[in-house]
Amino acid sequence: MVESALRGVVREALAHVAEKGLPSEHHFYLTFVTNHRGVAIPEYLRQKYPQEMTIVLQHQFFGLEVCEDRFSVSLSFSSKTERLVIPLAAITTFADPSVNFALQFQSAKEAAEAEEAEAAAETQEEAAEAAAPAEPGPGDGAKVVALDAFRKK
Repeated sequence: MVESALRGVVREALAHVAEKGLPSEHHFYLTFVTNHRGVAIPEYLRQKYPQEMTIVLQHQFFGLEVCEDRFSVSLSFSSKTERLVIPLAAITTFADPSVNFALQFQSAKEAAEAEEAEAAAETQEEAAEAAAPAEPGPGDGAKVVALDAFRKK
């Protein structure tokens, strides 16, 4: 949930720039996984950067468009303008060095490994709960208290 919220911060920052341009000395470094599903970059760039690529949005970028789950931008590579489409989920780093701000995200591989570890931990918890004696329920001497009892009136 935290990663999703922070990717929302990236989306909002990019949307602000798409609408109003970069204020003063701000500029963004965006590192993304080039083989992530949905990334659209020219094949020669994918061959040059088979794992990750960093782009800079500062002086020469054009047509920045931001959607709910991705952004697209045109950048110049060796005097040739190319259109890139990058899903927000492909971003591994977002930084604005002008204000010493950076966000680091898990790569897709790390996220998958974390999900697997979390699922394994939940399975272990469920097994432990099944083996543990049952906790008393409302009819077994436990007391149920409404939260309204603690609210100021």
